[in-house]
Amino acid sequence: MRLSQFFGGRGRRLLAASLALGSLLATSAALAAGNYEFLAAPQTDLNRVFRLDKATGEIGACQYGLKEGTAIGVTLCYPPGEGAKAGTFSEYALVASRHTGEGGVFRVDLRSGMMSICFVLNESSVVCTPQAK
Repeated sequence: MRLSQFFGGRGRRLLAASLALGSLLATSAALAAGNYEFLAAPQTDLNRVFRLDKATGEIGACQYGLKEGTAIGVTLCYPPGEGAKAGTFSEYALVASRHTGEGGVFRVDLRSGMMSICFVLNESSVVCTPQAK
């Protein structure tokens, strides 16, 4: 027995609504999965990766660190500090310079063209310069 025979016209509407809802949920999940961008610092002797919330501009960083008495080490993370916390809702991205001695990255606002330079300050937090254009 087909669904339309069991439910009549309501079956087709129910099936169409279910498919639409499933598609919407799949799209929402895909969008939610892409909220962050990651970029390694251009400095060649530094194993630091910056993490950017693409909607708010919030930026943090993590790197590998040695820990005495362990064979595998630890992940050291630096929280957002001055200028690196969530800001105006927009569309942000990370850009690395080609300077091999640079430990920071550029945070750019793709909508306004504003940018700032972000880096880890005193091994305590990520800070960013004021935005400029």
